[in-house]
Amino acid sequence: MNTSDRVGKGPRPFRVYNAASLGTAIRYFRKAEELSQGELAERVGMSRYYLTALENGKETEHLQRILAVLRELGLRITLDRADW
Repeated sequence: MNTSDRVGKGPRPFRVYNAASLGTAIRYFRKAEELSQGELAERVGMSRYYLTALENGKETEHLQRILAVLRELGLRITLDRADW
């Protein structure tokens, strides 16, 4: 992970530019919660295989479309711990 993808202090947010940076963020926060891929996949109702692909930065068709819209609008996603 490029350190420029992290901002702030403490458990810092991740800037998401592409599938790879999203996968890095998902893996980081999953491990911070001490969850296995299987546990997280079961909790959210997806296969472990799909979660592994996300963490490895695979661009699914849906993710490609979302990222294309964000790029076209000059936007990025920043992931941080929710306070709710």
